[in-house]
Amino acid sequence: MASEPLVLASQSPRRRELLALLGLPFRVQPAAVDETPLPGEVPDAYVARTAADKARAISGPAVLAADTAVVLDDSILGKPLDRDDARAMLERLSGREHSVLTAVALRRGEAFWAVTVRTAVTFDRLDRARIDAYLATDEPWDKAGAYGIQGLAGAFVRSLAGSYSNVVGLPLVETRELLLAAGLLEPAAEGVTA
Repeated sequence: MASEPLVLASQSPRRRELLALLGLPFRVQPAAVDETPLPGEVPDAYVARTAADKARAISGPAVLAADTAVVLDDSILGKPLDRDDARAMLERLSGREHSVLTAVALRRGEAFWAVTVRTAVTFDRLDRARIDAYLATDEPWDKAGAYGIQGLAGAFVRSLAGSYSNVVGLPLVETRELLLAAGLLEPAAEGVTA
């Protein structure tokens, strides 16, 4: 394993918790980058660009960054601006399938690795009372698509095809593969703590 500490360029507590499961020491330093989609930018390109920008924005010998977007009808549903925006997102997602895309970027020195993972999520039908009850919690406000699958909104999910950890914000299988490719993780070391 590399001697230099890995930097996680994210303020997300969910990404921090997921990365810790791989057993690799790291420190957190959020990256301040503009996360506004470019005109005409498709969702896959958007998450890949944003994750790469975050990985390049932080100094350090090894930096891991990620960006997650909820996508419905080729539209990116970011973090809600306010209660009305969150309600509109949840109403659009109600009873429908959407995609969750997470791009993971890893920079070690000048070398760069990246992957984008897609998971299909289908929501149950949400009536106004269910949406109102959810909006009364603290959950929706800092999450793409105005929901967190690992919390109360897990009860909204009728089905999921793909990586659960991707929907939470960091696809673990693919992140592990990037760390192995970069020589930052030994095959038998992840998830083992003393």
